[in-house]
Parts: sequence; structure tokens; C-alpha cells
Amino acid sequence: MFNTTTLICNIGSQVKNGMTPQQVIVVQRTWKTLRGVNPEILGDVFYSKLFIEMPALKRLFKNPMEAQYKKLMDMISMIVGRLQQIDEVTDNIQQMAKRHVGYGVKKAHYKLVGTALLWTLQQGLANDWNEEVEEAWLMCYNKIAGIMIQASECRNYSS
Repeated sequence: MFNTTTLICNIGSQVKNGMTPQQVIVVQRTWKTLRGVNPEILGDVFYSKLFIEMPALKRLFKNPMEAQYKKLMDMISMIVGRLQQIDEVTDNIQQMAKRHVGYGVKKAHYKLVGTALLWTLQQGLANDWNEEVEEAWLMCYNKIAGIMIQASECRNYSS
């Protein structure tokens, strides 16, 4: 298996490479499997893992977590559904990143989020999680996180 932490640390270096068509198919197929899971359950698993890794992040969330769970699942669904035309949703991803800056999200948080996301996916997919699935999701996360980090580092934007 891949070393998730090492690959997530290199966010940005993978962005220009993009994902292969097979990786897009793998991500979309496995996400379709997880879409059948109640968003509150999947979201709770993800955020519980994230907050275990860094309890201080919990203070960034002011609204009820149930709403956050749904937002997370909806955003992942939107992005995964458009992976083949990622340019169509890049503005949405960039705007989300800019909002995250206002919430207090830092570049270092992306590594933690990636680790929590991949762990959650691995738990949810169980026996369907393998090296191919892991690599595809790593590439997907690195691509999206790279877009978000780049947007969050832009100094001249309006929220």
C-alpha cells in the first residue's frame, strides 16, 4: 500500500499531472458505492477521525455538524461527478477554498483532511479498498487540495 502521509505531504506536485481516465473511473465507481451511506454516518466518521488527529480543528466549526456532514458529502459528490470536466467546477472549488481561509483553515490542515478522508474511504469501502483505489483517491485529493491551496494563497481576492 502507498504511504498516504507522504503522498499527501506533496500536495501540489501531483496537480499538474492530473488523473488518468482509469483513476477517474475508480474514484467515481467507489464514491457511487459510498453515496448509499447516510451522509451523517460518513460525515461523522470523517470528522471524528479529523478531530482525533487535531482536536483544535473542532473550534473552526460553529454550526451544527449534521449540516456540515451534508455539505461535505454534497461537495464531494459534485466534484467526483465532474472529475472528467474538472475545469467546470474549478471556480466552485476556488471559492470554497477562499471561504475556508475565512474560517481559519491553514495550508497544514489539508494534510490532516486528506489523511482523514482516505481513512474514512478505506473504512467505508472495506474489502473493496486496494492499492488501485488508494492511488486513485490520492491523486483526486491531491488535485483538489492543490487547487484549494493555490486559491487560498492568492492575496487579491474578494470573498
